[in-house]
Amino acid sequence: MGYIHCCGALHKTKTFRLVPRENFVICELDCLSRCPICGHTVVQLTRVDVNDNISVVRKVNRKAKLFFEKLKNSIQYEIRSINYNKVNTGKFYLNYNEFGVKKRCYSNLSTMKIGLAENKDLKTNP
Repeated sequence: MGYIHCCGALHKTKTFRLVPRENFVICELDCLSRCPICGHTVVQLTRVDVNDNISVVRKVNRKAKLFFEKLKNSIQYEIRSINYNKVNTGKFYLNYNEFGVKKRCYSNLSTMKIGLAENKDLKTNP
């Protein structure tokens, strides 16, 4: 998912990968169907050539719609971002017993020591 700068803010866009032409390696088309502030339609073509030079073509409103229709045939696929939960903790917790004390495990189950009891007669380290 790409971003287009319009009206002093970055707005999320639909991003399409295009078939590269001429000496270009990567071609991407970002499309903002309607800016939430000004209502403009914005299309931006970003290309990277063999020498890592970046070229940007940006069209607004009627010209943007015509530009998108012109490039519609060369679209390979839409780039979609992966939605993932950034916080790995949930509302679930597990009660467990360690040395006779009840505790709660919130996230890290691998470090949990369930059912440990103190035994002074047991030698663990010779």
